[in-house]
Amino acid sequence: MQQSSTAQGLSALAGNVPAPCLVLAGVCGIQFGAALAPSAYPQAGAAGVVFLRLLIAGVVLCLLWRPRRQTLSEVKGAWGTVLAAGTLLAGHHITFFEAVNHVPLGIVATIEFLGPFTIALAGSRRAIDLLPACLAAGGVLLLSDGGGVSLSPAGLVLAAAAASCWAGYILVSARMATRLSGGQGLALAITWAALLSAPYGIAHAGSALLDAHVLCVAAIVAIASSVLPYSLNLEALRRIPPRVFGVLTSLEPAAGAVFGLAILGQHLNWPQWLGITAVACASIAATYLGSRRRRASRTRATNDAAPEESADRNTQIPQATQ
Repeated sequence: MQQSSTAQGLSALAGNVPAPCLVLAGVCGIQFGAALAPSAYPQAGAAGVVFLRLLIAGVVLCLLWRPRRQTLSEVKGAWGTVLAAGTLLAGHHITFFEAVNHVPLGIVATIEFLGPFTIALAGSRRAIDLLPACLAAGGVLLLSDGGGVSLSPAGLVLAAAAASCWAGYILVSARMATRLSGGQGLALAITWAALLSAPYGIAHAGSALLDAHVLCVAAIVAIASSVLPYSLNLEALRRIPPRVFGVLTSLEPAAGAVFGLAILGQHLNWPQWLGITAVACASIAATYLGSRRRRASRTRATNDAAPEESADRNTQIPQATQ
């Protein structure tokens, strides 16, 4: 595979940036695009904008990375991983943007974040590890009925579906990042997501997909909220585990609330802001408890290995003198 000079330059630049900074930049790009996209909803609806966004992003990434079928065929399981990632991306985009059409962006982003949060909490075996889960659940309750403001049940269900798809994508994307170099896998995954969303987008938008305003908004959203963030996330996942990645995205709810307020004028009341804070704090707590558990496991493993090594040395000494 021969990638373009632009792709090589972007890869070199991203390689010199700390992984947490890449994730945070991706968070801002995704939420900015999510706040900008509804400006085209009156003409094309969420379905049309999602299709155009994925289509434009897929074309741009394919031009940058120039993926070849032979390259992916040489890696075992590469095609299955790429298709799974694209399917999850299509599901995530459709449910997320439809949810934003019913529920404020900050709340959608918070519920969506429960997907990565579940990954961060996975594997917990102690009672204390349930505290972050309880804190996150309390935050969601504050969001869903904060200050007596009712939210659309359909919007909440769509946001929960987006959370599930996003969690699955993180796991599959981590596998794709380790198996495939560069962004050829990502380019094909987004292109596949565009093909999957095409019937839904065309059926709902029709000729509005050719509207100049819709195309302009979709192009900006595609670059700011797909090409750059997903490329940065893929590079970050090559250097950090999915658990840490999921925790770093804890700023998504706050970023969504800020962009929703600045661009869409979506005001949240203080219980809902408190709910966003609670979910972010739950993420930090889960990270802290998880890091302590890993350190304790390494310490126990070291202590268990020490007596065995000592016993081996004691049995080897007499054999050497015989």
